[in-house]
Parts: sequence; structure tokens; C-alpha cells
Amino acid sequence: MTSKRPFLIPSPRTPNTQHLPTLPIYSDFLNSTSGGTGSFSGMNSRNPAAADNSINVEPTTLNSTSLRSVSSLQSKASQNNSVWEVSFGDVGSKPVRYGSRGADSEALSMSQKELNEENVRVVYIDDVAKTNERFAFSGNSIRTAKYSIFTFLPRNLFEQFHRVAYIYFLVIAVLNQLPQLAVFGRGVSILPLAFVLLVTAVKDAYEDYRRHRSDRIENNRLASVLVGNQFQPKKWKDVRVGEIIKIQANEAIPCDMVLLSTSDPTGVAYVQTINLDGESNLKTRYAKQETLSKLPDKEKITGVIKCENPNRNIYGLHAFMEIDGKRLSLGPSNIVLRGCELKNTHWALGVAVYAGRETKVMLNNSGAPSKRSRLETRMNFEIILLSGFLVTLCTVVSLCAAVWLRRNNEKLDDIIFYRKKDYSEGKVDDYNYYGWGLEIIFTFLMSVIVFQVMIPISLYISMELVRVGQAYFMIRDGQMYDEASNSRFQCRALNINEDLGQIKYVFSDKTGTLTENKMEFQCASIWGVDYNGGRSSLEQVGYSVEVDGKILRPKMKVKADPELQQLLRSGKNTNEGKHVYEFFLALAACNTIVPLVVDTSDPNVGLLDYQGESPDEQALVYAAAAYGFMLIERTSGHIIIDIQGDRKRFNVLGLHEFDSDRKRMSVILGCPDKTVKVFVKGADTTMFSVIDKRLNLDIIRATEVHIHAYSSLGLRTLVVGMRELSATEFEQWHLSFEEASTALIGRAALLRNVAGNIENNLIILGASGIEDKLQLGVPEAIDSLRTAGVQVWVLTGDKQETAISIGYSSKLLTRRMTQIIINSSSKDSCRRGLEDAVLMSRKLLTVSADTHTDGGNSGHGGTQVALIIDGTSLVYILDSELEEKLFELASNCAVVLCCRVAPLQKAGIVALVKNRTTDMTLAIGDGANDVSMIQMADVGVGISGQEGRQAVMASDFAMGQFRFLVPLLLVHGHWNYQRMGYMILYNFYRNAVYVLFTSFSLTTAITEWSSMLYSIIYTAAPTIVVGILDKDLSRRTLLDYPQLYGAGQRQECYNSKLFWLTIGDTLWQSLAVFFIPLFAYWGSSIDTSSIGDLWTLAVVILVNFHLAMDVIRWNWITHASIWGSIIATWICVIVIDAIPSLVGYWAIFQVAKTASFWLCLLAIVTAAIAPRFVVKFLYQYYRPCDVQIAREFEKFGNPSASNPAQIEMDAILDLRRR
Repeated sequence: MTSKRPFLIPSPRTPNTQHLPTLPIYSDFLNSTSGGTGSFSGMNSRNPAAADNSINVEPTTLNSTSLRSVSSLQSKASQNNSVWEVSFGDVGSKPVRYGSRGADSEALSMSQKELNEENVRVVYIDDVAKTNERFAFSGNSIRTAKYSIFTFLPRNLFEQFHRVAYIYFLVIAVLNQLPQLAVFGRGVSILPLAFVLLVTAVKDAYEDYRRHRSDRIENNRLASVLVGNQFQPKKWKDVRVGEIIKIQANEAIPCDMVLLSTSDPTGVAYVQTINLDGESNLKTRYAKQETLSKLPDKEKITGVIKCENPNRNIYGLHAFMEIDGKRLSLGPSNIVLRGCELKNTHWALGVAVYAGRETKVMLNNSGAPSKRSRLETRMNFEIILLSGFLVTLCTVVSLCAAVWLRRNNEKLDDIIFYRKKDYSEGKVDDYNYYGWGLEIIFTFLMSVIVFQVMIPISLYISMELVRVGQAYFMIRDGQMYDEASNSRFQCRALNINEDLGQIKYVFSDKTGTLTENKMEFQCASIWGVDYNGGRSSLEQVGYSVEVDGKILRPKMKVKADPELQQLLRSGKNTNEGKHVYEFFLALAACNTIVPLVVDTSDPNVGLLDYQGESPDEQALVYAAAAYGFMLIERTSGHIIIDIQGDRKRFNVLGLHEFDSDRKRMSVILGCPDKTVKVFVKGADTTMFSVIDKRLNLDIIRATEVHIHAYSSLGLRTLVVGMRELSATEFEQWHLSFEEASTALIGRAALLRNVAGNIENNLIILGASGIEDKLQLGVPEAIDSLRTAGVQVWVLTGDKQETAISIGYSSKLLTRRMTQIIINSSSKDSCRRGLEDAVLMSRKLLTVSADTHTDGGNSGHGGTQVALIIDGTSLVYILDSELEEKLFELASNCAVVLCCRVAPLQKAGIVALVKNRTTDMTLAIGDGANDVSMIQMADVGVGISGQEGRQAVMASDFAMGQFRFLVPLLLVHGHWNYQRMGYMILYNFYRNAVYVLFTSFSLTTAITEWSSMLYSIIYTAAPTIVVGILDKDLSRRTLLDYPQLYGAGQRQECYNSKLFWLTIGDTLWQSLAVFFIPLFAYWGSSIDTSSIGDLWTLAVVILVNFHLAMDVIRWNWITHASIWGSIIATWICVIVIDAIPSLVGYWAIFQVAKTASFWLCLLAIVTAAIAPRFVVKFLYQYYRPCDVQIAREFEKFGNPSASNPAQIEMDAILDLRRR
């Protein structure tokens, strides 16, 4: 039965929740599994129950340009054999489905397509010419830059003109080039748009230059490529498909390669994928046994690799290799991808199969979907309204001009300002006069040009600059700096800063987001006995062994139970000791951990660092080491474990990895005593279905009780079992496994069946309890968010008991809440449960409202409802008519806690709220299984934690800890929203007030240069400075009174009422600016240039005084920008009027000599601002809002005013809750 050489034919790797691609759910997730030897994924790092969060799809084939979606996500519950499936249709044709059901055969049917000539890539090993003979495959040069020298101008302009306002101003500039419509100078009319386009183009050019520089460095790196019979250095950009490449330790992989051989005699190679998915843990890859002994620099290797066309699935490969007359299947464990690094392996040989832009990392090189802020969307609507008003105004002007032309038809020859006759020469000619009809049309078009300033083109660039400034201060905020990971806040999407101030719903993952995701072994139930030492007498212990004269200790110490340690010292002599021995042997062996020796300051002492893809597995292996079962060596064929000082070698005869259907993993070991045993560990929901309940029923029941107790304490649980295999059973498994692993179609389904056949009739050994501690400050953060009126929903893949326990410890749940729990296994039961729950929630809310009315408890103390629902129920609710019932129920609840949910179900819950309410949503998570949720929400926040950077790469903002959400929303979000809301309204006012009365003639007194400089120099800087630096309240006040955040939720800083009040105020100020000088100089001989200079200076002084009246926090930069703008305007007007070639030469010098000029300036500013000042004073005195109350308290610091302020803000909050 035993072989001379230990062998390992592991099952193909199936991605678990932490391995999902960082792509939108609409991308082409491909064949997640395929055959051959496989790398080991281990247990799900998030939770054994989180297997629901995996996507398991059979191999399929796509051509390089196709985009197809996953067929299904299936999870089977062991107890009721119900099928959970999440499917989504073809991209662009069917909507994403979050809770549909289907048959098991669907995934299998997707795998029945064998590779054929039409969708296969043929690679001839070490024969580049023949490989590229039929199709010239992509070279290995990569390009992430968007532009080239020739394409920059047209492409950049094309992208910028996606903004409709730019097209509008382009049309205006073009109209102004026509002689009949030339209101301003032709060159001057283009300058504002050209300036905006130039600034954006320079920014884009600089960013693209950095990408070009990065590409150049990447393409010129060197790789060792086989040329002739020896390896020679070659630039990465020159590597071609089919070439054999040699990678040395710590070198990066230049392209996607199929492994041929490695320095390890068993063909294993360790790679780090931190540049690919952000994970620092090592992953194992394997060369096929048939190619291990082939060295291309000594003998010619001939063979053919046939693989699927390039696709984005970084966790799958469907291919086979023909070599020496054999056909070998290839899976994802046989390929190393570009961007990875070779670690702990001296060298590795591989053949390039995908290069350049066809590599998987380049195909995945896309960011998160573009999002637009709520304020900008509303602003665009207001711009459309202004455009309609502009058209109406131009129509009125043209009609009035028509009436004037008709009434003065006989006087047009010599009437002042319109004279048709040209007397400049001896012969009297007519100016160009096109008749009454065309003159009306020209008047309309000219009025569009004159009034264009109503549409603020500078607003767009001002918003971009303000957002950059806001992002700078968010990034530099020391209170959002994470010392543990040495990471600052990241602002990955600049266009939604202000949305942070309007969030109503927060959807949070649990593990790694609310908790640290640093697993620590706490207790174990072994053979029905609970070993937790009371959890108070546990001591941190460290075990050590001596290897080759060097003492090795585990890198991390674990709290150990003294009673259990004493029992282990007694050995396997007793029945109880035997089971404890088998339990810890399972923890040390049933995993994919790679032990690495880390040097210390003492050369005789080394630390064993257990590297793995799952924090759960690391915690279990460290626990086994603490109890004397130290894993010290792993290869693809054997492991060596030091057991209480006795070093033993176990042959790894086979391994079935964790997958989303089975929710467990198993390893088959050839033991030193010549027996063969299978050890299995997994989620309790699936493990108890494969435990032999005919044996030791009392032990099973006791273990179930202990698991429930562990879960209630917030611990994560795994069940461990084993059985001994007979020679016949092993041989049958071996034959079935070899047949399944070499199958070209239906491979994953066959391997699951093989695993299911061997993982049965197990003897239960026990269960483990692992603690994932809450992050620092999480309870306080959740309490602050809820006080701010933000509803926090937690969506997790953990067990219900674990989630509820964490809910209590995080203050998400309180003992005074009424819990509504929905755990249904059918659609009918879901419907009944929802209907009953809705009725109950209504009654509880009614009672709470009555109590509040009668003078009882406030909203904080009234009856609150918490909804707890599991993923099984969501399968039947989402994508059905029950969604409305769920939304109604959830709207009545203060807390919603979803357990055992799949990634797409998380996105479905977000969509449930987002599609049925106008409230803003935010999703926060740390793992790949949170990507779809993060991208579905209005704002996505990624936590840079233990599970890689997939969530960060798909997010809009990223940070190190959940508690940073409080300053992000309550402080920066509030500031950003308040500043941006005011800046938009101010820009509408600033531009519209400049549109003065023209008496239908469209004769402009203001020079064209002043019109152009108005939005660029005269008034631009103060707007931007105030938008970046102004603060209506201090940080301390905003954090002490979270209720103040409600201003953004209620849209107090930007709404339709404020917009029309602003337009009304603008109309009054515009009339004051125009008519005061008009009446003052009525009947005088003042020329149009002089009064135009007066109007220009008056408007600039007015709008800056208007801004100064609203500034709350003054500093030297604000002073310099506001008063400096007024001074700059005076200088510009003086310079313009000092140029003889321009119209209005010396006008300012003449008019400024008169007292009327200065009296007009004073009268204009006083008359224009006085109504606003009076209204503002009365409103703040008699009807102050929360922010104004807090500002007064902050300013005067009167302790007696603190309670009324608190009462007032609480009352507003309670009213909204009711």
C-alpha cells in the first residue's frame, strides 16, 4: 500500500471568500477550478460558515474579447439539503441576481465545453516561431498610460467634453466668432474655456507622464530567458510566448508562466502575490512530475500546451500539456502570474503562456466604477434650470428688441447706438442690416453670448481644486493614521468628498472590519470535554525544539490550558490522551501552512513563522505548537512534526482543499505506524453531516453544546474529525482521485464527489474556539454613528450566535432592544415570518411613540427593534416580491444584522436600500468578499487589514481602522458637505449677479477683458480658499455632539429652497448694482467705459463682501484671498484702462476723480447686502438651527447654554426617529 516515494495529488484550488477577484460583479469571473496538482487555499480565513461567500464555477472557455458571467454560486446546507445559489446573467443583458435558486447541474453544465481549436491557445514549448506562426500573440511590453504624443490632444479633449457645460461654452465661443454675433473679442471669448481645458489637460498630462515612466521601468527589467542552450538576460518587453524563463529567488515573474521544474525535488515553488492581490502570505505552486527532471539547458524540451484564451480570472486555469506522448491536465496551481515574486525557492523554470497586456494582472488592471456625488448631480439639475431661465431671458430680450425695432423702424438710420447709415466716408452706406426677422434671431444668439456668465464654467474647476485641498487635509489628519499598519487615510476618489457628510446607512462587514482578524486560539472541546481553563487560568506558553543545532520557537505565543498540557504529557496511553493526541495532530497537519525560519539577534535561536493564506489556520497551527505538536517542515510529499520532543514524518498522500460546497478540508496521511488516516476539519453545519452518529452520540451532543457556548462568546468554531482508511479504501480513493484530477471536463465536480466519498463516517475528535477581538474604539464609534442618526447594518458570513455576541460587545445591540430573528428554509415560511415581524415592529414603534408623547422615555430609551436574518432566508427574499416586505421591516428597525451571507447577498442588501430610498449609503469592508458591497454603495470604504488589499483597491476611500469612520464622517464629511454646498450656491450667485440690465440692446459697458477675468482672477481665489479652509464648527464640537451630522442628512446646506433664495437675493443685488449708478449719473456725460468700470469694481467688491460676511473661521490665507482679490481687480482695471489700444482708455482715472464714484460704490454695497444681513440676523436669532446653536455655544462657551443646546439637538433627532 505504501509507495517508495511519497506522492501528493492535491485537489484543484477553489477560491474562498478572501480570494475573490477585485472586480465588479459584472466582470467575467471564470473557471475557478481546474485540475492537476493544486495549491492549497486552506480553511476560509473569515469563518468556516463563510463558505457561502465563495464562488465555485466549473471550467469554461472564453475568447479573449468575450465577457461572460458566472453561472452560479452554490452552497449546500447539510441539515436540510437545501440549495443556495446566487446567479447572475450575461453582462449587459440580464440584471445581477442576489438570491436565486437553481439545480446543481448548472455549474456542471458550464464545464462540459472541452477546449477546441476555436477557443484554445496553442503554445509550443521553447519554439517561439511555431507558437506565433498562426497568431502573433501579444508581446510582453505593457502600457498603463492612457495617451501618446499623438493621441493626447484629441483624446483628452474628447474626455473633457463629456461635461455638457463645456460643450455649451464651446458653442458660445464658436457663435462669438461670427461677425454678426461678435459681442466680445473673438480671442477673449475663447480664453475662459481654454483656461479650464488647459488646467485639466496639464493635470492629466502629468499623471500620464508618471504612468509612462513607470511603464518604462517595468518594461526594461531583465529576465533570464533560454536562448539556444543557455540562459541569457533579456528585457521583459522582449519576452515572447513559448520561451522558457528561469526565475531566481526573490525575483518577480515577468509574465504568466506554466511551471516546468523547480529547485525543490518535489516540484513545489512558493510565491508571494502581494503585487497581485495585496496578500503577503506565501502560496504554493507546483510543477508536473513528468517535467521535473527536464533541464532545458542540458536537453531539448519539446511539447505543446493548450490553454484557454486570456481572461481575468486570476484563480483559475483550464489547460493541458502534451509531452513525451502524455496528456497532462494543468490547473491554477501549475501557473505563476506576472507580478508575483518567487520566495523560499532557489529557482524555478517555466514557459510563457500569456504575455504583456494578455496577462491576468493586466486584464484586471481596472479601478472601481466611477461615481458622481449627490451634490454634483443636483447641481447639474440646477444648471439645467438656469439654462432654461437663460433661454427664457434671451427670448424676452429678442421679443422686446423686435418690438423696439418695429416702433423705431423709421428712425433706425440715425438713432443713437443703432445708426444704420455709415457717414464715415464721403459716400453714405448702410451698415450690415439683415432685416427685422434676422435681427431678432441675431439678438437672441447675441443675448445667449452676453448672458453666458450665468452658467458658471469656473465652478467645475473650482470644485476639482477644492476637492483636492479637502483630500489633502483628510490624508494628513493624524487622527486617521494607523500606527499598527503605518498607513494613512487614502482618498482614492476625489469626486465624492461631500457625500461623506450625508450618509444615512452604513453597511459593515464584521471580521477584519469590526474585529482585528488576528485570530487567537482560546479553547477546545476534545472528546466531549471543554478545555478552557476557565479562560482565566490560561497562561501564554512557548514551545521550542532543536533542529540542526538551532533552537526554534513559534513566532507567536498562545494561551494554554494547564490541564490539557498535563494530559498531553501522559501520552497516548489512556483513551482520553489518545483522542487529545489525534486532535492536535489534526490541527498541526490538516492545513496548508508553510513554516519559515526567521533569524533573531541570537544566532542560535530562530523563530518559526507559520505562513498561510488563512489566519484561522495560522492560529490553529500556533496552538498545536504551544501544546507540543510543532510543524517544522512541509514539502509537497511529506510533513515533519515534532511531537513532545519526538520528531515524526508523515507522508502527505492526498489533500482536498476547502471549497464553498463542502465547507471543509481534508488531508490523507501515511503515518509512521504504517496506517493511513484522513483528518478533516470544517464548519459545524457540514461536519456533523459526515460524522458517524452511530458512534459516541453523547460526545457529539456535548460538542454541539460547547460549540454553541463558544459562538455565544463571539468565538469562531471549527469541528475536527478523522478515521482510519483500509488499504482497499485508500486504493479506491487513489484511483478515483487520479481519474478526476486528470479529467478535462467536469473536473471540479468529480473532485468534489471524490472528496465527499472519503470524508464520511468520521469519528469526531472535537472543536476549536478562536477569538477575533474587536478593534480598538469600535463600540464608541458605533455609538457615535447611531447618535448621529446613521443606521449601522452588519453583514457577515459568521454564525448567528457569533454575530449576535459581537453585536452586544460592539454596542450595536443592547439588552433593551427587541430582537426579531428570521431563520427560514422556504419562501412560504419567509413570507409568514416577514409579515408577522412587520406587524410586531409597527406595534412596538406605536407603543414607543405613545410613551414618548406621554412624557416617558426619550427616543434613546424607547423600545427599539433589531432584525437578525440569515443568508438562507435572503436566498428566498432577494430578487422576489418579498424584498418590499424586508425593506419595510428593516426601515422600522434600529439595527439590522445579517448572518451567513454571501458576497452578492451583501451587495443585494445594499441595493435593497439604495434603490428604495434617496438616503446615502456607505459600505465598509476589508476582504475580497466585500468588494461587490463596496462598489454597490454610494460610498465605498476599504479597510487595509489582514485579508489583502482587494477591498482597498475597489474602494473610494481607505483607512486602517473602523473607528476612523467617526472623524471621517462627523468631522471631514460635515466640513466637506458644508463647504461644497455653500461654494456651489455662492458660484451661482457670483456669476448671476454679473448679468446686468441691458435695455434689450445687448450693448455691454463692461470691457471684454473684465468679463473674461471676472471668474478667473477677480473672484476665483476666495471661493477656492473658503471651500478648502472654512469650518463652521470645530472638530471637538462635531465629535462631542454627533447630532450635528444630521445637517447633511437633512440637506440643510444645499437644497431647492436655498437655491431659489440665492437666486432671489442675486436678482436684488444685480438690480442694486445696475440702477444705483444709472440714477446717480442720469443726465450726465459719463461714457459707457467709465460706468462699466464702476459696475465691475462694484460687483467684485460686493461679491467679496458677501463672501466675507459668511466666512466663519478667518485666517491669514482667507484675508489675503478676499482682500487681495479686490486689490487685484483694481490693479487689472487700471492696467486695462492704461492701454491706449483698448476701448475705455483712461476711463477709470477720469471717473475715480469724482465723489459720485465713491458714493456709488458705498451705496451699492450697502443697499445690496443690507437685506441679506437683516434676514440672516433675524433667522439666526429667532429660528437657529443645530449648527448655529452649537456655534454660539462654541463662541461664548457659556456652560448654562450647554444643556439647552443638547436638548434642542436631541429633540430634532428624536422627532426624526419617530
